Amino acid sequence: MSLSAASRPELDDTLAIRRRTLTLGLLTLTYFFSYMDRQILAILVELIKADLKLSDTQMGMLGGLAFALFYAILGIPVARLADRANRRNIIAVSLALWSVMTALCGLAQNFVQLLLARIGVGVGEAGSSPPSHSIIADLYPVEKRASAMAIYSLGVVLGGGFGTMIGGWLASQYGWRVAIIAIGVPGILLAVLVRLFVVEPKRGLSDAARVADSSRMPSIWSAFADMWRNAAARHLVLAVTLTSMIGYATSYWGPSYLQRSLGFSVGQVALIVAPIAAIIGTVSGVGGGRVADWAAKRWGIHAQSWMVGLLKCAALPFTILFFTTDVPAVAITAYVFNMLFANSYLGPTFAMLQGLAPLRTRAMWAAITLLVINLVGLGLGPTMIGVLSDALTPLVGKEESLRWALVVAVSATPWAIFHYWRAGVMLKRQQEMAA
Repeated sequence: MSLSAASRPELDDTLAIRRRTLTLGLLTLTYFFSYMDRQILAILVELIKADLKLSDTQMGMLGGLAFALFYAILGIPVARLADRANRRNIIAVSLALWSVMTALCGLAQNFVQLLLARIGVGVGEAGSSPPSHSIIADLYPVEKRASAMAIYSLGVVLGGGFGTMIGGWLASQYGWRVAIIAIGVPGILLAVLVRLFVVEPKRGLSDAARVADSSRMPSIWSAFADMWRNAAARHLVLAVTLTSMIGYATSYWGPSYLQRSLGFSVGQVALIVAPIAAIIGTVSGVGGGRVADWAAKRWGIHAQSWMVGLLKCAALPFTILFFTTDVPAVAITAYVFNMLFANSYLGPTFAMLQGLAPLRTRAMWAAITLLVINLVGLGLGPTMIGVLSDALTPLVGKEESLRWALVVAVSATPWAIFHYWRAGVMLKRQQEMAA
């Protein structure tokens, strides 16, 4: 073997580390587009309902089950591929696919056509998060991983916030179809940038104490079993699934709630509420990641899970106030504090899971987590609220049915807090046994 050939892996490793900030930025931007394309219907619910003559149940399916079923299930084989093949290329192809399908949503003339386009978005987005989690875990050591994952998770708040701002403004000026098409098309250009500038890192690059297993790849069911046997991982998945179910339900139906129950216009939601969500969500996400890294360094990794649970406890009263008040100013104030405390869970949760996962199945563990999160959280969250809202309409009226459906959803928060607490207990036990 020549000297140049022997040194090639070291050069690739050096380049991967040197470009890791750029890689994290591009992956975060990809997640931004993923969430923006996924959630764009939220600000457009009332306009699409009126144009295509749809019910809350149908809109809930479009925002939830129709997308989540394919997104979650296909994430498993894609993650299997990502644990074997080039993750950067998988992300780039997936991004191009879902961007095209998002644009096609704007051409739909009826429920079935919109349903099929949304399924296409779900199919494309299945190839984004699992390989991204795996790449980030390889580029950042454990003491910096929660902060890196928190930055990546900004795609949620920024994608949702800017999707609402841009989509709401465009819809108020040019209609909902132009808004969706304009949101979808730029992702195609981003896919080219991902392919050109993201460097595929060596697996386990930043885990000096761990060596990637070169033996045969474990089966999918073996990865499921390993994850389920790990008590800390099991509680973390349950906690983040319940939290995501509440989050998807409230973020998808939140703009409609503001319009129906508090009298906001589409433009007001886009230009007042969405910027607040983007700013406060960013502060919460980045700040939560840094606090989580500090807590882990100070007390151990289990402190990250307890930190998330405590912040959820602090956020709950503001969440309930937001959905029960009739005063717009009070609602917005409560929304700010809810976002500040409640929005820091994703980065620490995924960082803890990636730290627990075997190196050879990191993408698979991420996909299993996302499978559960999205089938239960994204699939049932918005869909359940739509069905419940239609069911409550005869009792409380069309204007108030959505409000009380959302109150039912947020009442599940203590259940999620319990699992974050138990995950912390299990993580502490594992640390003490390893010491």
